Amino acid sequence: MNGRLKENLLSIRQAALAAADPFTAVQRAIRFYPVGAEQTAGRLEVGGSRWQIEPRNRVWLIAAGKAAVRMAEAAAKALGQLLTGGVVVTKYHHSQGVELPSCLQIYEGGHPVPDERGMAGARAIEALLSGTNPQDRVILLVSGGASALLPLPVGGVALEDLQTLTNLLLRSGAAIEELNTIRKHLDRLKGGRLAQLAAPAPLAALILSDVIGDPLDVIASGPAVPDPTTYADAIAILARRGLIHACPKAILDCLQSGAAGEIAETPKPGDVLFDNVTNTLIGSNRLAARAAAQEAERLGYHTLILTTRLEGEACEVGKMAAALAKSLVFDGDPFPPPACLILGGETTVTVRGGGKGGRNQEIAAAAAGALDGVPGVAVMALATDGTDGPTGAAGGLVDGGSAEQARQAGYDLNRALAENDTYPWLEAAGGLMITGPTGTNVNDLLVVLAG
Repeated sequence: MNGRLKENLLSIRQAALAAADPFTAVQRAIRFYPVGAEQTAGRLEVGGSRWQIEPRNRVWLIAAGKAAVRMAEAAAKALGQLLTGGVVVTKYHHSQGVELPSCLQIYEGGHPVPDERGMAGARAIEALLSGTNPQDRVILLVSGGASALLPLPVGGVALEDLQTLTNLLLRSGAAIEELNTIRKHLDRLKGGRLAQLAAPAPLAALILSDVIGDPLDVIASGPAVPDPTTYADAIAILARRGLIHACPKAILDCLQSGAAGEIAETPKPGDVLFDNVTNTLIGSNRLAARAAAQEAERLGYHTLILTTRLEGEACEVGKMAAALAKSLVFDGDPFPPPACLILGGETTVTVRGGGKGGRNQEIAAAAAGALDGVPGVAVMALATDGTDGPTGAAGGLVDGGSAEQARQAGYDLNRALAENDTYPWLEAAGGLMITGPTGTNVNDLLVVLAG
């Protein structure tokens, strides 16, 4: 790959990830102003909440998601002696290298498919919140992945049912809004039910968004947010995806019972429950995209953020990225090189093969094929959490020579795309991007460089 373009893309990547750093975001959002020398009384500000704290108040911390550990680390530092205890649930290997106070229980669980360890963490949260009272204060730290990491199925639904349904929806190419609408009606912590469980204790949630447009009720399935969706909506999604007959019977029975009014709905907008709850957005894809743009401009590129609402089939988005690159090089549109275009969002993959890969790897491979032989251009497709699909890669870096390099190594691009097997193809092309867990999660970034 072109060395200079690769170096610049890596510099842009670093700037974007630094801007989405969850530790810094939480540090900005929590402030304690003590009264007296004891450091256990004063005014505590958490996002949109302002609490007067006295020694009799207990402060509990709940953190869930891929960025949970770094968020909890910042919160614990800001709270100091105020912190009573809490529970932290994150993805496997995402707690390494961080030391948290001993009063915090740490769990690692499965993502994107939930597992027993995640459910153990969810049960610990349920047990903690079931014992709260009006004198307690609850701080909830939410980041992407929390939906899968906190499985706590309602009665009659087993974890295995949730696992089966999750795999079916992921393979169908379901959007996160669809997946989380269903999850909210099958789980005891989602769709505002975590806040319901914490009541009557006041709750302040700090949210790092991994959903396009930052809808608070969708991020992590809105554990402390009013839920505008219904059981009927969940059933309609299964029907639209052709999964009514494929999904586990226990799930369909639960949703149909809810739609018939036999099971209570999730708490809705206007519920007095949320009078004691605040939800504050502290980080998003837009913030990361702006930082990427600033770094590109510093490097001398004419830069434009095209969107932070990118969606669609990953393979088609990759071809579109290549078309944008060609417009820069051959037409000078929207401006001539050196030029940089940035797109944020999250694509989907309709899985048809049994290969190894992820949405960003598929974008990069498809872009490489469409840019075959085109000089002076490069594309980076990045999952900001460092894990693209069920792989250890963060995405791909490709240019006009990547396809030829893979061909010389004996790898066929058409087969790789058909089999969703882009990981080995990118590895052969020299374009596999591995960062390790980044500690954050604010969707994906697609960067096109020319010149």
